Amino acid sequence: MGTSSTPRSTPLREYIAKVLAMIGITGLFGWLANYAGIAVETNQVISVCTFIVVICTTLFFWQYRLAAAFLGIALLIGTRVFTLKGMLAATELDIILFLIGMMTIVGVLKDLGLFTWLIQTVIRMKRMDGWLFTTILCLLSAVLASVVDEVTSIVVMLALVFQVCDTLKLKPAPFVLISVMSTNIGSSATMLGNPVGVFIGTKAGFTFGYFLWHATPVALAALFVTIIVCMVWFRKDIRLMSERMHQHRAANEGLSPLFRIPYRRGLVILIVTVGLIACHHQIEVLLGLVGPGVLPEIAAQNKNAFLIITPLIIAGLLMLYRPKRARHYIEHEVEWWTLLFFMMLFAVSGGLEQQGVTEELANKLNLLVKGGPKAMIPFVLFISAIGSAFVDNIVFVAAFSPVIQVLQNNDVGYSLLWWALLFGACFGGNITAIGSTANIVALGMFEKRYHQHIGFMEWLKIGSIVGLATTLVAWGIMTIMPIPHPPGAEEAAAAMEIPAIEEVAEQPGVDL
Repeated sequence: MGTSSTPRSTPLREYIAKVLAMIGITGLFGWLANYAGIAVETNQVISVCTFIVVICTTLFFWQYRLAAAFLGIALLIGTRVFTLKGMLAATELDIILFLIGMMTIVGVLKDLGLFTWLIQTVIRMKRMDGWLFTTILCLLSAVLASVVDEVTSIVVMLALVFQVCDTLKLKPAPFVLISVMSTNIGSSATMLGNPVGVFIGTKAGFTFGYFLWHATPVALAALFVTIIVCMVWFRKDIRLMSERMHQHRAANEGLSPLFRIPYRRGLVILIVTVGLIACHHQIEVLLGLVGPGVLPEIAAQNKNAFLIITPLIIAGLLMLYRPKRARHYIEHEVEWWTLLFFMMLFAVSGGLEQQGVTEELANKLNLLVKGGPKAMIPFVLFISAIGSAFVDNIVFVAAFSPVIQVLQNNDVGYSLLWWALLFGACFGGNITAIGSTANIVALGMFEKRYHQHIGFMEWLKIGSIVGLATTLVAWGIMTIMPIPHPPGAEEAAAAMEIPAIEEVAEQPGVDL
C-alpha cells in the first residue's frame, strides 16, 4: 500500500506546486502592473491577469493551454473587458486563413513526394563526410523552414537524420539539435517560416519582398555563426560520422536504399506558390487594392490582401486537382488545435490592447529607455529572446506586438523594433527545448523513435550559446546597417488614427 502511494503523491505535489506558482506569478504581475500605473482600473487588471494565466498554463500545463485560452475569453467577455465583436476582431482571422492555406499546400507536397525526393538527393551525394553532411543539414533545414514552415522542415530533416544515423549506428541527438537550431534560424528569413513571421509582417504592414530583403541577411549571418558553433561543439560526433561514412564507402554500402521519386509536380507547385506570394504587392497594385489613386484608409485595409489569399487560392486549386484527398488535407494536415489556440491567444492579448494596457506599457518604456528607437533595440531583442526561451515564441510576440504598434504610431522610427522582436523571438527559441514549436516536435519524434530523452541541461548548454551568439549578431547588424522605414508607414500610421477615434466614440458614456 505504501509502495503504490508514492508514485501518485509525487505528481500530486508537483501539480499543487505548479498551481500555486501560477497563482503567485499571476498575482505578482497583476500587482506590479497596478503599482507601475500600467493597469489601474479593474478591467485592466483582469485583462493582465487573464493573459498571465494563459502564459503560465502554456509553461506549466502545456496540454491544457487551449482550455485555459477558452476560459480566458469567457472571463474577459463576462467581465465586460471587451465585447464579443471586439473579441472576434482580435482573433487575427487573416493570419489564421494564411496558415490554413499553407498547411494544406504542405500536405499536398508531402503526397507528391517532394520532401522524400529531397532526402534521397542528399543521401545519394558522393564523397559525403560528416562535415559536409552537417553543412548540408544546416543549410537545408534553414532553407526548407523559410519556404514552407519550421514544423514541416524539422519533420523532413529528422527523417534524414534518423536514416543516416541508424545506418551508421551513431547517436542522433547531436544532429537533431543541429537541425533544430538551423530550422529556428531559417524560419526568421521569410514570412513563411513560422507564425511569428507572418504575424509580425501583417501587423507591421511589411510586404513579402520588404521582409525578405531585410530579414534574410540577418538570418544568413546568424546561420553562419550557428554552423560554426555547432561544428565546434559537436566536432567529436561529426568526426565519428566521417569515419563511419568512409567505412561504408570502402565496403560499397550506401546510406539507404535509393528509388526514383516523381518530384517535378511538387517542385512546380512550391515555386509557383512562393513566386506568387513574393509578387503579392505588385498584384495588389494591378488590382487597384493599394497604390496611387487609392484612398489611404482603403489602402491600409487592403494591404497584404493578396499575400493572405494566395495560399487559399493555391490550396483551393490543389483540392480541385486532387478531390479524393481534399478532405484528408483539411482534416489531417491542418493543425486545428494549434490554430484555435493562436486565435484565442490573439483575442486574449487583444483585451490588453482594448483596455489601453499596451499603450500605457509603451509610454512607460518610452520614458524608461532613453535614446529613441536605436536604444530600445537591445532591450526588445534580449527580452523577447529570454521570454521566447521559456514560452512558445508566438505567445510573447502576441503580447508585445501591440506595444510596438503604439510606439510606431507615435514615431515611425520605432518600426525597427519589429525586427528586434522577430529576431529575438526566433533566435531565443533555440535556448531551451520548449522555445519553439519545432523544438517540441523534434523532441517528440526523437523520444518516439528511440525511447530516449534529450535532457534540459543538454539542450540548454548549446542552446544558450547559439541563442546568445545569434542575438548579438542581429543586434550588431541592426546597429551597423540601419533598416529603412517600411514603405507607406507614415500613411498607415495616419490611417490608424481615424478608426481609433471612431472606436472611442462608440463606447457608451464617452464624450469626444
